Amino acid sequence: MATYDALGTTYARTRQPDSRIAAQIHAALGNVTDVINVGAGTGSYEPPRTVLAIEPSQVMIAQRPQRSAPAVQAVAENLPLRDNAADAVMALLTVHHWTDLTAGISELRRVARSRIVILTWDQHIFRERFWLVRDYLPEAAAFDDARAIPTDHLLDLLGGGRQEPVWVPHDCTDGFGAAYWRRPHAYLDPQVRAGISMLAQTSEDTITPGLTQLADDLRTNRWHTRHAELLALETIDVGYRLLVTDH
Repeated sequence: MATYDALGTTYARTRQPDSRIAAQIHAALGNVTDVINVGAGTGSYEPPRTVLAIEPSQVMIAQRPQRSAPAVQAVAENLPLRDNAADAVMALLTVHHWTDLTAGISELRRVARSRIVILTWDQHIFRERFWLVRDYLPEAAAFDDARAIPTDHLLDLLGGGRQEPVWVPHDCTDGFGAAYWRRPHAYLDPQVRAGISMLAQTSEDTITPGLTQLADDLRTNRWHTRHAELLALETIDVGYRLLVTDH
């Protein structure tokens, strides 16, 4: 809770849901009658069928839109809900923050009647394909190494399921880690970094040398020369994954 009481203050400005990613999440949820959003944050990607949001940070809850689903301040590891409380449960870019992953996944399985949808990322792919952490900020990648959860392990805890790649548009409106892959100047903006946990939770002293190098490469056009192939792409797969399981 304390983490997002500090990190979440800029979310309403920098973390607006992207309609294309929303469409993929809503398709993965399928024709369920009601949805509970666990680790809900400010309410991004909640479909109209959302009946309840679970969020530990009051700072995040306070930024939820007026007409969004009611929110309860609680943690994933101890959901204040009865068994089989909703058709579906979703948990988007949140499981890496949980203090007890096994307990949290068990709670999702207990509460969901039919489907669980989790948005996460494959750290191995992310490290290899995303230029920011590979070329400039390996320290931020090391921070994620310690908290990223292998997707296969998550699927094992869920009792099986499938993975779908989530391709990131070049003009993505949701400012998560790799959202600005074709807009490199954005990573020099402290407000943008404040909404990206891997950067906000890595000390400024640690990432300043890499950001200084990025700024210099942008000024001299070295970045554009080195990554010219990216400028022709509309979307990219850097490891974000939707996990979908039925039970």
